[in-house]
This record gives sequence, C-alpha cells and structure tokens, in this order.
Amino acid sequence: MPAEPSLRMTARETIALLTGGAGFTEHRPPPRTLPPDGPLGWAGYDAARERAAERTGEDESVVYGTGVVGDRECVLLSFEFGFLGGSLGQLTGDRLEAAYGLALSRRLPLVALVATGGSRMQEGMVALTQLQRVAAASARLRTAGLAQIAVVRDPTTGGGWATVGAGADVVLALPGAQVGFAGSRVRPPDADPYAYSAEGQFAAGQADAVVPGAELPATVALWLRALGAGGSCEAPRSAAPLPRARPSSTSGLPASGREAVERARSPQRPRAEAYLADYFTVRLPLHGDRCGGSDPGLLSGFGLRADGQPVAYAAQCGTATRPAGYRAAARTIRLADRLGVPVLTLVDTPGAANDAEAERTGAGAAIADTFAAIAAARVPVTTLVIGEGGSGGALALAAPGNTHVTADSYFSVIAPELAAAILKRPPAETGATADQLRLRPQDLVELGIARSIVS
Repeated sequence: MPAEPSLRMTARETIALLTGGAGFTEHRPPPRTLPPDGPLGWAGYDAARERAAERTGEDESVVYGTGVVGDRECVLLSFEFGFLGGSLGQLTGDRLEAAYGLALSRRLPLVALVATGGSRMQEGMVALTQLQRVAAASARLRTAGLAQIAVVRDPTTGGGWATVGAGADVVLALPGAQVGFAGSRVRPPDADPYAYSAEGQFAAGQADAVVPGAELPATVALWLRALGAGGSCEAPRSAAPLPRARPSSTSGLPASGREAVERARSPQRPRAEAYLADYFTVRLPLHGDRCGGSDPGLLSGFGLRADGQPVAYAAQCGTATRPAGYRAAARTIRLADRLGVPVLTLVDTPGAANDAEAERTGAGAAIADTFAAIAAARVPVTTLVIGEGGSGGALALAAPGNTHVTADSYFSVIAPELAAAILKRPPAETGATADQLRLRPQDLVELGIARSIVS
C-alpha cells in the first residue's frame, strides 16, 4: 500500500500526485518587470525573493498549466508554500489570472491546489488587490459554465482561502490542514484551533469533504466527470431518468387518505438512501450551506449513473428540513444549472422545520431561495415524491410539470392532523379530512399535480 503523501508537498509534487504518468504542461504569463524591491520599495524584498527561488527552484508562488486527471483534461494551478509562504503578490496575480484565462479559452475545468498564507505583506495594497483580479477571473469561468474545484492543503488562509479556495464550486480538504481566513499568527489567542482546521471547516459546512492524500487523484477524477467538462446550461443534457420504485411492504395504491399518510410515515417504507444507492454507481456529496450550517436530513451532490451520465441530486430524508438543507439544495441546483447537468430531487419531509432556531437561521428566506433556484433552472429538473409531501417545505424541491409520485407517498397543502385542528374538528375526523384533502398518489395525478405514479 503506497505511503500517505506529505501534508506539505511542493507545488509540483501535488500536481504530480494528481496527474500521475499523464504529465503536465506548464504555462507562463507574459513577463513583467517589477521596480527594485517591488511596488512599495520594501527594503530586502528582492533578496527575499532570490532566497525563496534558490530554496524552491521556483520564481513565483504559483505554478500552472494543463494536465490530465483520470481521463479528463483540466487546468491545474498549484501554490508553492515554500516561496514566501505561498503568498499572493502582483506576479502571482498575473499567473492566477492567466490560469483562469487558460481554462476559459480552452473550455476546461480548473483545479486549484491551494497552500497559501494570504496576501504578500511586502507589496501592501498592491498585493491585496490581486484578490479582486482572482474574483473577476473566477466569475468569468462561472459565467462560461466551467467547473472549479479547490483542494485546500496546509495551510490555506487569508485571501487565498477567501477567493481561490472557498470560491470554488467544490472544496476538498486534506486531513489536518489548517484552513481559515485568519492565519495562526493573527487570530485571537484563545481561539479554538479546530475551527481553523479542515475537519472544523467540514463540520461547519464550508468544505465538501476531507480527503486523504492517497485518495485525492481518484476523488478529483470522479468530480471532474460528475461536473462535466466544458458543459453549458445553454445546451442542457436530457432530463434525469426517473428512479425505480423501491420494494415496499405494501402493494397497490392506498384506498384512503389516512392509508396514504400511514404508508408514507411507515418506518419500513424505503428512504432516500435506498433510492440514491440504486440510482447511482458513484455519489459525490456536496456538504453544507456555506453559511456555517448543514442538515443531515437533506442529501445533495452529484452522481454518475451506470452509463456515465452525471446527475445532480437533492434528496430529503423524511425529517423536517432545516434552513441549511434548503440552502444546500439551492446551491446544488444552481451549480448543476450553470454546468448543464440535469437535476433529480427526492421529496420526503413532513414539512420545513418550524422551531425557533429555524426561524432565527432564516427558514423563510432559505425556502424562498430553493423555490427560486428551481424556477430559474434552465436544465431539466425531475422530482419523485417518495414519502411525505408536507406543504411548502416539500413543494420547494418539486419541479413544476415534472413531478412524479410513488405508491407510498402523499402530497398535501397541510398535514391532515393540523388541518383538522385548524377546522376545529375532533381527532376522530382526521381520516375524513385526509380524504377531503385528496392527497393520495392517484388523487395527485388526477389533479395534475403529478405526472405519473412510479411503480
């Protein structure tokens, strides 16, 4: 078994880890001559650069070019932390902008291998403004429908984390890496170090996965396949195929509204995990809402089917969906739309979380954003209701005109128990109320809410 790669690999070692024997073709931007000791005339800056070059064999803190990861060509940019802490200066900005431009001109995804301490102090505000150049270059790639993947190494801090790292579509982190906007020398002395670690950023929903170095080449290769190479929302793929109905302990359609609700709530009824496991051969989760939260009851990400077709997914797991879950779903749908990848949503929730914490963390805005993401999607969105369809909290993930249901599902404007309570009916009339709501699968097809019952 190969040894685990070092956390502090050089820029070129990290590129070689991903490309293996496929090779790497380096590119360089047009040369630029800086004034003596840089734009600020910082005494000793030229000498520091010379020492860094002798120590690393590089003449700047970033190396970039084209290479093949797995079976996909991409643009690779890699930071050399040994060169002045991988910091961003004016010449670094030239290389970063050129790397994004190369990806744009060749319509290739960009993979950034980040290890940086942030902006270069010896160049002052000139260095800091390189972040604006990076942000603009990244925005051009997003507009063109090209994927960006970041692998954050040790350390990834400051503006490098806040642009190249956290600004990517998918963020993968190496175990034990220091990751955060504040570097170790500028954060509060009593700060919890876990919050600034790869694992802490994953827990907070800021990174999608913590990936051991030995698994990195295969993981990045799968992500490049799943995100599509040079895809465009202007030419979307065909709609995601409908999942097969999973075996259930009950056959046939429910005879009453009460039975429909009971079947959808049954612990024996298949859940999202069963559907996704049957649907995909490879699943690559996106984790978190990028606002400090995650919802284990909402699974989202990209996957590959047996025929190699990429499909994005957002799946409720039968629990009340929290604001972080809706934000994660909206993030996934928008990314898929930008890359031209079709979307599958699985609806299964008694409704949106309605506790005080959910209100404090923006339940209304998060649900509204999910509605908006589906409404604006130019790629086809396919929805299957596999269990409970509880009010607007379920409808937010449903595709208008392309929603299907299983025999174990229901969809209702409100839960029948709550409807009976609002109407001041006794509990004994809950079943009759469920019938009046016409929430059974066959009712939903007859009403035009669902296109079909998947069997």
